[in-house]
Amino acid sequence: MRFTKMQGLGNDYVYLDCTKETPGNLPGLAVRLSDRHFGVGSDGLICIFPSRRADFRMRMFNADGSEGEMCGNGIRCVGKYVYEKGLANRTELTVETLAGVKRLTLHARDGAVETVTVDMGEPAPAPPRTLTVRGREWEVIPISVGNPHIVTYLTGVDGLELAALGPEFERHPAFPERTNTEFVEVVSPDRLKMRVWERGSGETLACGTGACAVLCASALSGRSGRAATVQLRGGDLDIRWDIADNHIYMTGPAVTVFEGQFN
Repeated sequence: MRFTKMQGLGNDYVYLDCTKETPGNLPGLAVRLSDRHFGVGSDGLICIFPSRRADFRMRMFNADGSEGEMCGNGIRCVGKYVYEKGLANRTELTVETLAGVKRLTLHARDGAVETVTVDMGEPAPAPPRTLTVRGREWEVIPISVGNPHIVTYLTGVDGLELAALGPEFERHPAFPERTNTEFVEVVSPDRLKMRVWERGSGETLACGTGACAVLCASALSGRSGRAATVQLRGGDLDIRWDIADNHIYMTGPAVTVFEGQFN
């Protein structure tokens, strides 16, 4: 089975071309491939299928085999994959996800896609709420960007013991289907630093949907404007919340790491 490993700001996935045939037991395959000691090593598996609603359809599975609705870093790499593999010959594409159809604009030079802008659609924020985690009260802002997120603010985000905190937020009783959590430090109104704990994968170097949720929460709470650079451990994403159509637009890199064969 041929595969391609790709990453967006260090948020890495194994990609399979399923436009002609699909391997069985994709959740189990995701677990095997994601293992960083006995597999390829990744945050999960992304499969590319034909679609009746869009140019392509993607399914993404976390490292624990659970299926996610959407992956912002992953969908940018989908755009790069189909363009550079000759599955698409246009730089404007649509991709069907469990969070709806997303529109991609590929920024290519000399036949290679360097960055991708994704129309992430309209965010769905909810009123702030307070959670008690490890004896401390945390104010969080819940936001859906096709998948569930909560955003909380603090100083000294680099020193946060995320391995201890993250699982308790992810599996808090308030979120029976689990949630993604962004821990944010406001550097300036146009620069936001975040760390993320993703449900099913743990801490990752970047989360595209999470960065969109952070921009939305920050703009709503007056901590930023409607456009900002979100600084993640794997690099920066440019996020813009358009006032005209209420859509969030994410721009960031997509990189091929290597290709191989898995037996």
